[in-house]
Amino acid sequence: MRTTQLFNPGEVPDLPPLNQHLVQLLTDKILYGKIKPGDKLNEYQLARQLNVSRTPIREALQILQAQGLAVSRPRRGIFVVDLSQEDVQKINSLRIILEAEALRLCKLNLTDRGEKQLTRLVDKIESMKPLPAMEALQLDLQFHDLVWSMTGNDFLKKTLTDLIRPLFAEYAMSLPSKQKKRKIVDSPRPLLEFVQGKSKQTAEQVILGHLSGHYDQPEKFSSLASR
Repeated sequence: MRTTQLFNPGEVPDLPPLNQHLVQLLTDKILYGKIKPGDKLNEYQLARQLNVSRTPIREALQILQAQGLAVSRPRRGIFVVDLSQEDVQKINSLRIILEAEALRLCKLNLTDRGEKQLTRLVDKIESMKPLPAMEALQLDLQFHDLVWSMTGNDFLKKTLTDLIRPLFAEYAMSLPSKQKKRKIVDSPRPLLEFVQGKSKQTAEQVILGHLSGHYDQPEKFSSLASR
């Protein structure tokens, strides 16, 4: 089963070496603060700075948008993603609802093979030594993507992918420099235990607990905030 790779130019089939290099170069500049959140990614200026034609730059910017690192604003151009604290809380509040449904569907559809795949990934996350943050986040996203793939609902999977990529990008950019170099992700084992039928918590409680380790009041704009 194919899983989503975070900030990985190799995810795009047959990407020319120059384009891969440009995507990785721009990704590093964004994630390590050389290009700031909210900065405009001007195709012409980037082509001049990097001494390449505008075509591979244009294609690289399309990939950055697909990864959630950049957003296109009509009649204004392409900008590095810049989410406010309120934006993050609103996305997470929606994420709780959608991922809870994804967990329930994954639980209903779980096969022996699927359970083994999820378990291997959780074991890998728990046993790994501290990794660069981008690699750690990539493993975390792989687990979530695997759960979404097992829901049987491609539209739910696509919605979650499109919704969460900018959130992962924003989180990666917000990490202090030291954490960008070395970080351990929280184990998604509680999510695994839910789909295995071993948890006494609701799906919403499991997702909320998982998000609360990284975000402040992730439930603020959901009905869970009033409970």
